[in-house]
Amino acid sequence: MSFENHTPMMRQYLGLKAQHPDMLLFYRMGDFYELFFEDAEKASRLLGITLTRRGASNGEPIKMAGVPYHAAEQYLAKLAKMGEAVAICEQVGDPATAKGPVAREVTRILTPGTLTDAALLDETRDNTLLCVAKGEGVLGLARLNLASGTFVLSEIAPGHLLQELERIHPAELVFADDHVAESLLQARCAKKRLAPWQFDLDSAQRSLTQQFSTHDLAGFGCADMPAAVAAAGALLDYVKHTQRSALPHIIGLRVEQTSHYLQLDAATRRNLEIDLTIRGESQPTLYSLLNTTQTAMGARLLRHWLHHPLRQQAAIAQRHVAVAELVETFTDSTLQQALHPIGDIERMTARVALKSARPRDLSGLRDSLLQLPTLLGAVAAPQAFLLQTLLAELQTPSEALAVLMHAIQPEPSAILREGGVIAPGFDAELDELRALQTNHGDFLLQYEAAEKTRTGLANLKVEFNSVHGFYIEISRAQAESAPAEYRRRQTLKNVERFITPELKAFEDKVLSANERALAREKMLYEQVLDALLPHIAALQRIASAVASLDVLACFAERARALNYVQPQFKVDIGLEILNGRHPVVESIAQPYVANDVTLNPYRQLLLITGPNMGGKSTFMRQTALIVLLAYCGSFVPAHSAVIGEVDRIFTRIGASDDLAGGRSTFMVEMTETANILNNATANSLVLLDEIGRGTSTFDGLSLAWAVAKQLLEKNKALTLFATHYFELTRIVDEAKQAANVHLDAVEHGNGIVFLHKVEEGAATMSYGIQVAQLAGIPKSVLQLAKRKLQQLESQSVTTTPQTDLFSAQVEPEPPAEHPIVTALERIQPDDLTPKQALELLYALKKQF
Repeated sequence: MSFENHTPMMRQYLGLKAQHPDMLLFYRMGDFYELFFEDAEKASRLLGITLTRRGASNGEPIKMAGVPYHAAEQYLAKLAKMGEAVAICEQVGDPATAKGPVAREVTRILTPGTLTDAALLDETRDNTLLCVAKGEGVLGLARLNLASGTFVLSEIAPGHLLQELERIHPAELVFADDHVAESLLQARCAKKRLAPWQFDLDSAQRSLTQQFSTHDLAGFGCADMPAAVAAAGALLDYVKHTQRSALPHIIGLRVEQTSHYLQLDAATRRNLEIDLTIRGESQPTLYSLLNTTQTAMGARLLRHWLHHPLRQQAAIAQRHVAVAELVETFTDSTLQQALHPIGDIERMTARVALKSARPRDLSGLRDSLLQLPTLLGAVAAPQAFLLQTLLAELQTPSEALAVLMHAIQPEPSAILREGGVIAPGFDAELDELRALQTNHGDFLLQYEAAEKTRTGLANLKVEFNSVHGFYIEISRAQAESAPAEYRRRQTLKNVERFITPELKAFEDKVLSANERALAREKMLYEQVLDALLPHIAALQRIASAVASLDVLACFAERARALNYVQPQFKVDIGLEILNGRHPVVESIAQPYVANDVTLNPYRQLLLITGPNMGGKSTFMRQTALIVLLAYCGSFVPAHSAVIGEVDRIFTRIGASDDLAGGRSTFMVEMTETANILNNATANSLVLLDEIGRGTSTFDGLSLAWAVAKQLLEKNKALTLFATHYFELTRIVDEAKQAANVHLDAVEHGNGIVFLHKVEEGAATMSYGIQVAQLAGIPKSVLQLAKRKLQQLESQSVTTTPQTDLFSAQVEPEPPAEHPIVTALERIQPDDLTPKQALELLYALKKQF
């Protein structure tokens, strides 16, 4: 691009914009960040700010839009939520010495995945940046939470990418621009494409070993994971490019194996409504019910634990033992009151490491460290090993606390440039500069008294005003007696004003004291940040321990408040839950009917029948949620729960289409079912609801039958299979590992009462018309449906609620309809008065 015909300012802007063509450039001009040309149009549209035209460059009006410097955060937060990247351009030159435009450069880049500012982040969610790299038959994943320094590597089969994207839920996705994968392109997050050469393995290894100050990566357990290492190297370089600084809080990485966690696919996470309802709302969900954490770190960790239930029963048992001790020994209020004042140590530490910490980050960090002894006292002498481990990591780093106590004001200003951050007594020069700003009146009085004595001029005054600065004022009559070193500054009608070299020096010192104090304070603040860098690892350990203790305390409080019990694990396959409850539904619907469930290799599949709204879906979901909570380390809503080893939970519940992907409701159903059949094992828990209802009766029933047989004979998974195909209930005649259970209802008057109790055996009625009545279907439609149902049932070869489609019998010809029946079908009883009904009855009797 040729910049010759542009103004010098626009040449500077366009040169910087050319380096960041895919980002909005916030260009600092005085007290505003300005955007120009296409950026101005885009920002005006996205932020709702005014688009103006000022002056001209290259013969065209300059389109402009701007936001105030002091209010920029709210606009940056809005852009971050929209997935936009922003390059922040600051003045780095001195306006007093600049020839032409003041020197500017991009000092940092904000992208949705690299945010660390508190104002730009949701304190209850991790903000994750995910990088994906292609390997030999695998995909390498590297994810980084810049706000905490957590760096995790893994490798997966390409077909599992969608599941991982749903689990990790990244804010930003990074991949090579030649990497074409449908899951990447459809991901609902910001995307950044890098050149393929940025995924070079050798470069990645050099970058990572340099970051961690190690000879190689063998100590991290990723030596045989080239795709993941390549992704990690590309990700690290990308973050360094955006932050324009070192990353001292990223001190290592962790390798994650899928076998470490109980696996949940994307459909299962949605159907179980862990932290979002199926409609995308934040409540009521399992997370919203459980979250009584007291810190932002604990809230994020609780969400992470719910989405990453552990597989190692020993680690889970440690959590259960810790929760049990907290329930039995410690008071919820005391422990949670001790946790409540603790700030977000994790994110404050990250901002210290990135040199972006604000004054109140440091005061918050100091106050949080001061709270640790109180927290330790609230959990004194625990017996549980996990609690002992966590308390050992809560030891206060005395040197870091001493720096913060000595250096930072008790209540510092929000912004460093306003001053008032460094505490008095920390730096003598800063104290002197502040004294000059606030105490120069004392100097003037002392100087005035000394000058009166020295000159013998009794009416001499030393004063100050903002226009003329400091001066000595003498009456016109005494002006001739002024000492020789007095230099005339101003002549008025009755007085003369003078200045002396000493007073001039003091004036220069006072007038520049504010500027010099702010510069001094900024320098001292940076020294404080530097002094805290050696303690980053210790602060990260404290943050992790506080978050874990907060979640365990939350589990204990919920267990006591909601009557949850400690689950037991067993080596054998299966689960036995006595009086289990759905945690979310029971908090909304009272009274709640609890139900038992037993699954094992001898009772492998439960075929669940019963009316719509009878509770089949709730019963299935509560079983999955109880297993999920147990594997997270929480107590569970039941009278007792004994759970065997579970490797995955699958669900196929509800109806939805994928119009953007060109998939019908039935296609989505079959895709999710195929995933289950291809991946479920004998240790998996499978929840299936209404398989085959999206197609014709014969097709759907045949598919449902075949799916059930496959799960019984091939996958051998523990399965809850809800259906309205009553013909499927006969599958128990062929498979001893299957059993029928049902949820019943009774008709009461013109309505229906759902009992919500799971009983052995198959249901006898579907109650579809009664449920339709509850939904508000017009009475005329309901009456017509009842007559049609009676007609169909009268034509059936059996007395079952539906025709037995697997029977070899041939249906007889329907009997001829009697004329009186035809006449009665045309009658609408609700439309007749008693007199009309009686007259009609006489007419029918006379006619027939």
